[in-house]
Amino acid sequence: MFPDSSPPLPRCSGTPEANPHGSRHSEGLALGNQAPHLPAPGELGPLFAFTPLTQFPAYRISCGVEPNPQRARIFHALERMKTEVGWRSNLLKVKKKWLLPAICSFFCLLSVVMTGCFLWQYHLPKLKTGSLGPVETSAPVRMCPRHPEPVPLAHPLPVLKEALEKVDHILRQAMSAPGVAAMSAVVIHNDTVLWTGNFGKKNGSDPASGAPNEYTMYRISSISKIFPVLMLYRLWEEGIVTSLDDPLERYASTFTINNPLGLASAPEQQGLMDRLEQVGPTPRPSPVTLRRMASQLSGLPRRLRSTSLLWKGSTQEALNLLKDDVLVVDPGTRCHYSTLAFSLLAHVLAAHTAQGDYQRWVSENVLEPLGMADTGFDLTPAVRARLAAGFYGSGRPAPLYDLGWYRPSGQMYSTAADLAKLAVALLGGGPRRLLRPDAAKTLLAPLLACPGAYFANETGTPWEFHAQRGYRVVRKDGDLDGYAATFSLVPPLRLGLVLLLAGPRPPGPDLVTRAYDELLPALERALREAEPGPAPPPSAHPFAGYFTFANLTFYEVRAGPAGELRLRQFGPRVEALVPPAFRTLALRHLHGRVFQLHVAREFPCTLPLGDAWLSLEAQHGQLVNFYPLDHHGLSPGFDVPGLNTYRVLRLQRKPVFKTQ
Repeated sequence: MFPDSSPPLPRCSGTPEANPHGSRHSEGLALGNQAPHLPAPGELGPLFAFTPLTQFPAYRISCGVEPNPQRARIFHALERMKTEVGWRSNLLKVKKKWLLPAICSFFCLLSVVMTGCFLWQYHLPKLKTGSLGPVETSAPVRMCPRHPEPVPLAHPLPVLKEALEKVDHILRQAMSAPGVAAMSAVVIHNDTVLWTGNFGKKNGSDPASGAPNEYTMYRISSISKIFPVLMLYRLWEEGIVTSLDDPLERYASTFTINNPLGLASAPEQQGLMDRLEQVGPTPRPSPVTLRRMASQLSGLPRRLRSTSLLWKGSTQEALNLLKDDVLVVDPGTRCHYSTLAFSLLAHVLAAHTAQGDYQRWVSENVLEPLGMADTGFDLTPAVRARLAAGFYGSGRPAPLYDLGWYRPSGQMYSTAADLAKLAVALLGGGPRRLLRPDAAKTLLAPLLACPGAYFANETGTPWEFHAQRGYRVVRKDGDLDGYAATFSLVPPLRLGLVLLLAGPRPPGPDLVTRAYDELLPALERALREAEPGPAPPPSAHPFAGYFTFANLTFYEVRAGPAGELRLRQFGPRVEALVPPAFRTLALRHLHGRVFQLHVAREFPCTLPLGDAWLSLEAQHGQLVNFYPLDHHGLSPGFDVPGLNTYRVLRLQRKPVFKTQ
């Protein structure tokens, strides 16, 4: 041991005496019950071995007697042990104090949780008595056909009369909006004008001015963009335009524009080293095609750089300006409104026509054939005298100005009566058609869905498509100083609505949308109610009888009350799964031995059959082709090619099914 260098302690003597506190140290922990071992002088004792403290005699220390150093160390060790044991004793007391409340609280909380779980399970939907599975929440049943057949209607119809009166009320109320001086509207179905409405005064600043009518002229602004697109499609039909997707460069050789957004990876034939040395993506020309120019997908800027709508330059000057410009978006990838695209399309294509002039081509190929005598471009004195006076929202008269080079995009004027003729032609309802049916169908089809920030759901040539009540409303809106206009169609219903305003569009809900909210359900109901029954064949005898497909499914063809044919499917499995209302389909006679399946006026699109589904929508409208008649004058069977069903053969008699 190293010598102790601390100053000598005063000598004290201690005499053992009884512990005056008795059990004060009785909670001390012990590793054994043996008597304490007092280490000899110079020996390091077991200071951290716990022993019963009652076995250590208490000492009274008195100074003046020189203590033994070894005993002093033992004394200090014992004091530390007493302190530690006291702390542990207090901790155990605290634990005992809170143990019972903690246990009670835990079991109380557990009982609350279990009671809540029981109540939750109690309120869950239960299986009905005798049911084989859990109760399922039935989804809304989608009904078909989605669109009724646009059959001719006998007017007036009460349901349409009521809807048109509501449209009249909506538009009449809108006349109170600031700046709206005059309004003319027309509703067309198929080849018939259902309703016309005229409100306000032809000249709102003249108290003596009369009301407008369907022959009052209005500026139609961007509705003018329909006519460059009609030119494009007609030239495509005539073969002057090879394809709607031809690049503009094919018809304007000097056209070029920078496209920093059009990027593509390196060609596949490049070697590995060539690809490694390539710094980044290779720019590629993203073609500005004719179809994209006609559908707000060209990526061209809204207008030429540093020009206004009054710019009076030439097409070559426009092409020169584009050389130093950039595309706004990569063509064909996003909807972006461009007045420039339609004007450039019109001027470039006109150079490839016999007329050589855009306005002359439109007059000779569209306006004159349709009898649109009150539609044109030039604001002559005679035209100005017939125009409804336009106003700003403040009530200030709007000026009449010429758009110059941008004329094809917004210069034109027209009347509600003339635009009704155009609507009838595009819907295919009149004697004059501007395009072949396949081209007209392409014209009215959407091309790309537009993002939420764009003002339409989809874009087309040149339309904006708006989803409403299960239909696509095909619209072209136009707004120019002092005027607003909408030309709209719903092709599945052969329905059209034209709205012309002298003044800005009224704030609040869109007038055309509100009008269609009344017209669409009313016309749909009228068409479903007017749908004719299936046409009968000249004679039902050759087709009537019993038929089977591979002895798996069985059919009966018989004549109905009016001579029309009905096809009934029967058999044990059919009777167990198919509801009676849908076991029989009508056969509408088309010509010769060809019929068309007709389910009903309205039916569920899909029918649940046990674990499977039957698509009634897929069956509706399918063609049934009966075989040539045999020597008995009967058809031996039929095919349904659209359902991939062949060799449905005639049976000599009605089949009999044995029950198991």
